[in-house]
Amino acid sequence: MISEPLYLGIGSNLGDREANIGRAIELLSEALGSEPVAVSGMIETAAQGFDGPDFLNCAVRFDSAAEPLEILDRCQEVERRMGRGEHRLFDDQGNRVYESRVIDIDILMYGDRHIDTPRLTIPHPRMTERDFVMVPLRQIKDSGSSPE
Repeated sequence: MISEPLYLGIGSNLGDREANIGRAIELLSEALGSEPVAVSGMIETAAQGFDGPDFLNCAVRFDSAAEPLEILDRCQEVERRMGRGEHRLFDDQGNRVYESRVIDIDILMYGDRHIDTPRLTIPHPRMTERDFVMVPLRQIKDSGSSPE
């Protein structure tokens, strides 16, 4: 199997945000069976779509040969292990409800794959609208390595 670059966005706005992100990266390394190829710097932004504490966000690149839904399951398991509850909450009109969370892991891109299913969309459908995703993602896509 050929490994492809897997880009994840990780954010936290509860507790020790930096420690939460560090722990998520450790657990993702275990779950994906590899160390990160690159980790961006952290970016702090206000919560978007709801009132809550500021988020700390970063982007991480792993190389993986796993199937996309398997990666999604592993990311969601890391979120659950860190205390995240239900993944997607919706209001009565079917609109997504956002809330504070100890950890949030999004699959941003996976190689040159384009996937659009009810469970998973790659590339992430709203990533280009979000500086808190694009700034860290550009850091690791442009440099190809972890900032020191």
